[in-house]
Amino acid sequence: MATVLDPAPPQPNASLPSRRANLGTKVALAVLLVVTAVLYLWGLTANGYANTFYAAAAQAGSQNWKAWFFGSLDSANFITVDKPPASLWVMGLAGRIFGFSSASLLIPQALMGVGSVALVYAAVKRVASQGAGLLAGAVLAATPAAALMFRFDNPDALLALLMTLGGYFIVRAVETRIGRRAAMWIALAGVALGFAFLTKMLQGLLVLPAFTVAYLYAGHSRFLTRLLHLVGGLVALVVAAGWWVLAAALWPADSRPYIGGSTNNTVMDLVLGYNGLGRIFGSSDNGAGGGMPGGGGMPGGMGGGAGLDRLFGGEFGIQISWLIPAALVALVLGIVARGRAHRTDGVRASLIMWGGWFLVTALIFSYMSGIIHEYYTVALAPAIAGSIGVGGYALWAQRQNILARLGVAAVMLAAGSWIWVLLHRNADWLPALKWILLAGTVVGAVLVVLGGRDRFRKFAVAGVIVGAIAGVGGSASYAIATAATPHGGPVPTAGPEGAVAAGGMGGGMPDMGDLPEGMSLPEGMSLPEGMSLPEGVTLPEGVTLPSGGGMPSGRAAGGGGSMGAVGGESSPELNTLLQNAGTTWSAAVNGSMSAAQYEIASDTAIMAIGGWFSDPTPTLDQFIEYVESDQVRYYIAGGMGGDGKGPESTAVQIQNWVEANFTATTVGSSTVYDLSTYTG
Repeated sequence: MATVLDPAPPQPNASLPSRRANLGTKVALAVLLVVTAVLYLWGLTANGYANTFYAAAAQAGSQNWKAWFFGSLDSANFITVDKPPASLWVMGLAGRIFGFSSASLLIPQALMGVGSVALVYAAVKRVASQGAGLLAGAVLAATPAAALMFRFDNPDALLALLMTLGGYFIVRAVETRIGRRAAMWIALAGVALGFAFLTKMLQGLLVLPAFTVAYLYAGHSRFLTRLLHLVGGLVALVVAAGWWVLAAALWPADSRPYIGGSTNNTVMDLVLGYNGLGRIFGSSDNGAGGGMPGGGGMPGGMGGGAGLDRLFGGEFGIQISWLIPAALVALVLGIVARGRAHRTDGVRASLIMWGGWFLVTALIFSYMSGIIHEYYTVALAPAIAGSIGVGGYALWAQRQNILARLGVAAVMLAAGSWIWVLLHRNADWLPALKWILLAGTVVGAVLVVLGGRDRFRKFAVAGVIVGAIAGVGGSASYAIATAATPHGGPVPTAGPEGAVAAGGMGGGMPDMGDLPEGMSLPEGMSLPEGMSLPEGVTLPEGVTLPSGGGMPSGRAAGGGGSMGAVGGESSPELNTLLQNAGTTWSAAVNGSMSAAQYEIASDTAIMAIGGWFSDPTPTLDQFIEYVESDQVRYYIAGGMGGDGKGPESTAVQIQNWVEANFTATTVGSSTVYDLSTYTG
């Protein structure tokens, strides 16, 4: 009887499968997609506005077309977010059509997750089997980083979808024998990566080497023709990404928002600096997670020490590493299993694509010294899923060979062993689960090894099913725990409470040296209980660490989406004041995070002084002009972020000028200055 595990790949002239098997496959796919949708959509609005930084920009885009086009943080177009706007286009349009809300903000993200799972299934199925596609889709759906990001409003959801779409197009190009059709698929892959660039810039292009090598090696056309196809794909990529970059460059700077994250108000500085080489090599303008008020940011990367072990420790480990050992085993052994196949073999080409995607991205994530957050690793999830699906199929297709069966067993045991390690780090959470899943992979491996002869084939099939369920079970348990926990703030975390406690910080905090001169934490904020400044960090004279407040965890109690002490809290009294301001910007405040929270609460435009971290805008003279021309009504003291360059920063200069010329009043829990009283 045919099953979804039937190893025969689809061929142009192959006979159709039985109606029963075909129906079973469709039902299995439907179940996978429905379960994925439930996982990503259930209780979604408990996350509130998730990351209010991007939520405020989506809100602005739903109100003003120029803000939508540029990705402005505010509807009055003072400054953009520090990323290109593609992901905001989706959320902004949803808000404009359905009304801005938590649901209109987050549901598109969840649907991107369902789409990514469907694309991984489709890409794997084309070269392998339906069963392999289902396994790959399940691996992606059950990855904690995916369950986190496809329920959040960061750009990473769209980035993962577009890169996966590009991978699907490459698979189609490799299998196509007609040159012009192959060229079309390559061009479509270029368009997908172009929009990936408009989502998160250079990170969207990390898959480009793998895509290029896979098609250049395995495409059906002549070598020179394949080269020309790739040139055409590159042109498509440049056009798909470059039109917006060109528009931003040609648009008069005085009639568009400042390009957030840049030092000179240009997109190319953002591409090559803060969001490009600065991420990889680190730089003084590439602060970690936003600046501190009054000039000062936490320097260095935020992902622990660089090295090959980074992706396996702490929060990195629980978000992405569950099936990395299994994927590497499947990748290597799968390529070995296809060693004698023709150059154009689709299975091997897919392994080159998925494996190259994983290796290039994983190595860069492991060694980059600029900002890196653990949730970036969602970009690895499709590659891990594809490697396991295609690599496992390559071994399963030769299961009559004892070495191939041993290879399948090795994939299972690699998964089970690492699952045990990760679950043991959080030993108080479902303590029996690690033993159950380890036993499942062992049983599956034994059954596969014993199922070589035809009369024992059912043993092998049962072993694959048991081993696959157990192998995905560890990551699935943390994905479910992630989906069941409300998350908010700019750096969300995955898994159940206490998941990182025994796992360390993924290599430890880097040596950050002295904190910048003039840095202080916001009033009421302190380091978390039990946490101290890393060795080598000293505080300059006058810098204090006040008690109370604490640093946010990335898990939002009640799902408010706020980072808590990061930006201060609004109040009904302050919201009313801002809504009745009657000026272009109701208020100005230090930093984009603070501005975003006040925008969400009051539904007014707030001027974010200094942007996210080190944006030199506005200058003191420009701010005075805004005040004199009655374009900004209030200044809210405190705030998180701003120009992180010490006491000479524009944020500090503006704050000093306001304090010297205006009288402070308390509105709710905020200190507010009425700028309309300025007499010059």
